[in-house]
Amino acid sequence: MGQALSKHAMHLRKLLPLAVAACAIVLPAAAHAGTPLAGVPPQLQQPAQQLQQWQKTLPPGQQNQVQQAIRSMPQPIPQLLPPPPPVFANNLDGWIRNAMYVMGQHRIPGSYDGIHRNIMRESGGNPQAINLYDSNAAAGIPSKGLMQVIDPTFHTYHVDGTSWNIYDPIANITAACNYAAHRYGTIDNVFSAY
Repeated sequence: MGQALSKHAMHLRKLLPLAVAACAIVLPAAAHAGTPLAGVPPQLQQPAQQLQQWQKTLPPGQQNQVQQAIRSMPQPIPQLLPPPPPVFANNLDGWIRNAMYVMGQHRIPGSYDGIHRNIMRESGGNPQAINLYDSNAAAGIPSKGLMQVIDPTFHTYHVDGTSWNIYDPIANITAACNYAAHRYGTIDNVFSAY
């Protein structure tokens, strides 16, 4: 496998300029007007962003191969691709950290402590929690999930890139924090039912 990967890396080094050129043709200019990439010189910003867009169109296994091959190249080429997303544990700590990662991408404010405090008050850390006894439930829209969000609020403040399942911990946390940011400035300002 090592020989095969190094063969692919050599092949990729030859194809990289062609891939960047192809991106310039295939991808619309609007797709390249993203946030400047840290550490990438100004003259390489557009090709770097084009390469990122092209890499996102590949299946996950091929994305990983491209990243591995490019990371072995001389600087600044490895900076053309973003680092792989972090892997989070499938527990309350991991859900909060994953949600904060997504929130960071969308500039939604909130701290670990603020999120954790509200989760423990609202659901005790149970992502399947549902409140069938409050005024929302009486109105036919019970609060659900870790942050006890009602369906209309979840749909209004849903964060792109997360699940549309209200019980999904990441989707529930990010939607609740997005709502809190719009209503209270940040989830950190919420100390009671919201």
